[in-house]
Amino acid sequence: MQTSQQLTAERDTVVAVGVVRIHTYAVDPADLSEFLKRRATVIDMIRAAHPGLTSTRLVRLEDGTYTDTWSWDSFQSMAAAFPMAQSPEAAAAWSLATNNSATNAEIIDEH
Repeated sequence: MQTSQQLTAERDTVVAVGVVRIHTYAVDPADLSEFLKRRATVIDMIRAAHPGLTSTRLVRLEDGTYTDTWSWDSFQSMAAAFPMAQSPEAAAAWSLATNNSATNAEIIDEH
């Protein structure tokens, strides 16, 4: 069994291959079509200004909530795009989502 010190040292030697921001939220089924349109507008707008956004993936979970994963080439690219989350287009999209949360993570292995 590894000690916490060994696990920390192991984690610190792994090179991230990218980063993701994982959003979770709910969308009323009656609003889903409009939400998808607004989300696509935000994604297009961010990609035009910040090409470090490499992919997005929206997944509906068994309980009806969504996980929305946005992949970035680096933390710097993701951070540079954060101000766009305050845009009117983003506000319009996320106004249709409830119970929002977000987590940042490093991708350490991908196949």
